[in-house]
Amino acid sequence: MLAPDDLVWPLFAVPGERVRTPVKSMPGVFQLSVDELVAEAQAGFECGVRGVILFGVPEHKDAQGSGAYDDNGIIPRAVRALKLKVPGLVVMTDVCLCEYTDHGHCGVLRPPRAGGPGQDLTVDNDATLPLLAREAVAHAKAGADLVAPSDMMDGRVGALRRALDEAGFAEVPILSYAAKFAGAFYGPFRDAAESAPREGPGIPKDRKGYQMDPANAREAMREVALDVAEGADLLMVKPALPYLDIVRGVKERFDLPVAAYHVSGEYAMIKAAAERGWIDEDRVALETLLCCRRAGADFVLTYYARHAASLLTGIRR
Repeated sequence: MLAPDDLVWPLFAVPGERVRTPVKSMPGVFQLSVDELVAEAQAGFECGVRGVILFGVPEHKDAQGSGAYDDNGIIPRAVRALKLKVPGLVVMTDVCLCEYTDHGHCGVLRPPRAGGPGQDLTVDNDATLPLLAREAVAHAKAGADLVAPSDMMDGRVGALRRALDEAGFAEVPILSYAAKFAGAFYGPFRDAAESAPREGPGIPKDRKGYQMDPANAREAMREVALDVAEGADLLMVKPALPYLDIVRGVKERFDLPVAAYHVSGEYAMIKAAAERGWIDEDRVALETLLCCRRAGADFVLTYYARHAASLLTGIRR
């Protein structure tokens, strides 16, 4: 079965007012100022969508991603507005640095080697953890119901759990992107979040150093087990359709709620084929989400959330 409250809607928050910028590679998806985002979430809520996950595009980016853990940054502002204006909505927040760093990676880069030129071609895992923890606490202070680390740094679930507990937010759950693969389906998201790795001397060209090998299912299960041991409350597999075997494996092995993220590239492919008249968009979208549920996902993050909810309920907003 597929119901509107099985769906979580990703939304992109940007600075300003009355901003509604279309994402060209994702028809129907927009970068939204906080006022527009609140209106969009309200419309989705009226159609039956009870949860959103927020991604932020800051006014300024730097090497440390400082906008990610600013208590008055774009995501805390959006969270506060949603909790005030859309009572009952479950507000989840993505915890990562990629939208906030000027190099586009999910963690801080190592400084130049002593006596050697250029940057080290790795992300500094351990230096990133306290920054992610600060980001999670900033979101919790603003009222986030749930935080979702997507960075894939080793040990980040434990770091977030300790920081949240110490800050008085022991009740805030962690939805871990526990099995996030270094696949080719993220391009449109990186347009929307302005988070593609920047080309430059010594900057890693991709995220294969910390995201997972698409061929390695056993590694996925090990990564999930580590996150569970560190205190994850919910588990996510990303992307969805190419990894439904992983969704099923996680569901069968671990006694925690499981999410599947129907990512931007999967959404864009349906949109592109539908625009050419090759498929029935509504039927394909609903079948896709249903299959995620059938594989074992307790809920699905999808850019189709509002539209699918409208199809399921007959409510149009």
